[in-house]
Amino acid sequence: MTRQMHALVQGSQEWRAHRSNYFNASDAPAMMGCSQYKTRSQLFHEMHTGLSPEIDAGLQRRFDDGHRFEALARPIAEKIVGQELFAVTMTDGKLSASFDGLTMCETIAFEHKSLNAELRALDCLGSELPMQYRVQMEHQCMVSGSSRVLFMASKWDGDTLVEVRHCWYTPDADLRAAIGAGWNQFEQDLADIDLATYIPPASAAPTPTGRAPETLPALLITVRGEVTDSNLADFKAVALAAIRSVNRELKNDQDFADAEKAVKWCSDIEDRVAGAKQHALSQTATIDSLFKTMDDISAEARQVRLDLDKLVKARKVSVRSEIVERAGKQVRDHQSALCARLGESWLHILPYYPALLLAIKGKKTVASLNDAVDGVVADCKIEMNDRADKMQVNLNLLREHKEHAFLFPDGFKIVTKEADDFAALVKSRIADHKAAELAKEEQTRARILKEVQDKLAREDEAKRRDEENAAATAAMQGIEEARREGYLPAPMLDILEGVATDLIADLAVSRAATTSANVVPMRAAMNKDDPDADGLWISPKLMREFYKLHVCSQHEQLQKELTSLFADHFGRIQSNSRHPDQKEQS
Repeated sequence: MTRQMHALVQGSQEWRAHRSNYFNASDAPAMMGCSQYKTRSQLFHEMHTGLSPEIDAGLQRRFDDGHRFEALARPIAEKIVGQELFAVTMTDGKLSASFDGLTMCETIAFEHKSLNAELRALDCLGSELPMQYRVQMEHQCMVSGSSRVLFMASKWDGDTLVEVRHCWYTPDADLRAAIGAGWNQFEQDLADIDLATYIPPASAAPTPTGRAPETLPALLITVRGEVTDSNLADFKAVALAAIRSVNRELKNDQDFADAEKAVKWCSDIEDRVAGAKQHALSQTATIDSLFKTMDDISAEARQVRLDLDKLVKARKVSVRSEIVERAGKQVRDHQSALCARLGESWLHILPYYPALLLAIKGKKTVASLNDAVDGVVADCKIEMNDRADKMQVNLNLLREHKEHAFLFPDGFKIVTKEADDFAALVKSRIADHKAAELAKEEQTRARILKEVQDKLAREDEAKRRDEENAAATAAMQGIEEARREGYLPAPMLDILEGVATDLIADLAVSRAATTSANVVPMRAAMNKDDPDADGLWISPKLMREFYKLHVCSQHEQLQKELTSLFADHFGRIQSNSRHPDQKEQS
């Protein structure tokens, strides 16, 4: 808390000295460009130089009356407020305000003005008060922290109240932000001023009236068949010298006023010469030398008048263009400075040109043109400062996540968002990216795991297939050995050989065929030459048992296993066989 009370009498020299060190509530309207008493340029000059306009007796009398009427109105205000009001001066940081009245607890302020036709027409409604009053009271609330201000306008006849109006003003957050930004920009402009090139604004009073080049003598010509009396030669010398001395370098309001006066003066010369010529014609016939001289003067005056008239019009246009261009350059330079501060060229320049054209519309003097565009430039700077401050916060957050900068290719667009919205967007994009990366990693892990599992499965399958192929091959070798040694009957060996051969063929194509069916049909003829031989259906379990036969190292065991496994199957074959000798062998 930096608020501080100051024991100062308003209007005193001490009070004026105090005001020179602060940004004051009564100056806030001029700073914002809404004061009808002072321009921003004039306030800037006063704050920069410390020089204030001299107060004449009339102005001092109006100030004294204002303070007296304020004191007379304060008891009326106290009845409305219900508390005692104190005229005080308060500061808060670099801001200062002089209150017509403030309650002891500083929650209610009082502002008094002299009642005028403008306030009377508005019926003194708080929301409809002129902007210059609202800006002043908002500044007062910024300094004091008051929750409302009693605005009163009264008219007095001596000490007698004639009329009074009042209303309540409540703080406006948007206006407060604009005033704060305005003072910040004003302070920056004061700090940036170049003392070597600073040119104080020209005084607004009085409006230039213009000066004709010279007052010429009356042209007198009297003729009587010949020129008998004439001062034409003297008139010509003075007239041409005056005409040729007309200033054609138009830079300020005085130059323009002089030029416009000179245009009228040249026109008057033309009229006077024409009148003298006509008077001479009425007295005599042609007098060549006389008329030639008069025509020369008239032609010279006419040419200067036309040239000067065109120059005035063209120069007015060029001066307006120069002022607008100067203002535009100030806006562009400020934008460049802000971009340099941000470290990015993402701060787009505001569309200031239409605002400048609107501001200079109807302005007649160079001073009024400069005041108008200076206000627009200040507004543009304030708005760009606000945008740059928001962007700075967002850019700082973005730079904290520079490893994710690729997620924000549209940064130049979204960086203008409000800080909370931008933070939420950054968090959301980063979270989405991390989730996508995690999902991608999970997919990669799952793919690798599947590849490993598939590889292991293929290796296991290949190993089983190799083992089964080896077992089938060993079975075939055992059958061949049994056939060679005569351990088993030929029909049985034929059946075993057929089964083993089919199994080897099936394994070469796919193992699935031997594991997917409940039974595997296998036709094995007891006699390959007999087409009427019966068939045999062998179950998968029986085929798996065939693979075990090759591991039996003793022929007796092999014969025992075969006898046990095929007893039922071969019993049917033996009973239906047309070869009795085969029954005995089985």
